[in-house]
Amino acid sequence: MSEPRLSGPLQRLIDELRKLPGVGARSAERIAFHLLKQPTEEAVGLARTIIDIKERVRPCSRCFNLAEDELCDICRDPRRDAGLIVVVEQPKDLLAFEAGGLNSGVYHVLMGRVSALDGVEPRHLTIESLRKRISDGGVREVVLATNPTLEGDATALCLIGALADSGVTVTRLARGLPPGGQIEHANRSMLEAAFQGRQ
Repeated sequence: MSEPRLSGPLQRLIDELRKLPGVGARSAERIAFHLLKQPTEEAVGLARTIIDIKERVRPCSRCFNLAEDELCDICRDPRRDAGLIVVVEQPKDLLAFEAGGLNSGVYHVLMGRVSALDGVEPRHLTIESLRKRISDGGVREVVLATNPTLEGDATALCLIGALADSGVTVTRLARGLPPGGQIEHANRSMLEAAFQGRQ
């Protein structure tokens, strides 16, 4: 028996919502009908916000964090320790460190991780930009804060090789994070233990 379909814009909205991570058919229907019941200005406000982030938010030219200007707020902050760079896979991993207040340094976002199954190779990541930041001088330590997964470990190994001749200290987070886990889901104490015990 085929799934019943609505016609027109409502079905198109449901189809688009189903493309979002973690949103199944029923959730997409609930969200679509919720939006339909909302006052027009609220639904239009949501639509404008989505358009706004697509038009205005871009990668920071230095660290690849999310930014509205050429540099993100962290790179522009003179109080940050530019000699300590924490390397993360995605901007959402950076947010986990910032929420815990664990890093007084700056970041470098790889925009992914090495994954043979997905066809992601080291050249697809922002490793060369990281090497350039280091060669510009002033960096004393790079902390590899990749996720404790097979792909995260492979990415860290690539980074260790790429930075071997850089002259900076390269450390990794300690295994205070569970293997197979994600940094974005770690609580503050787990992140703190991992950060303090880096090697």
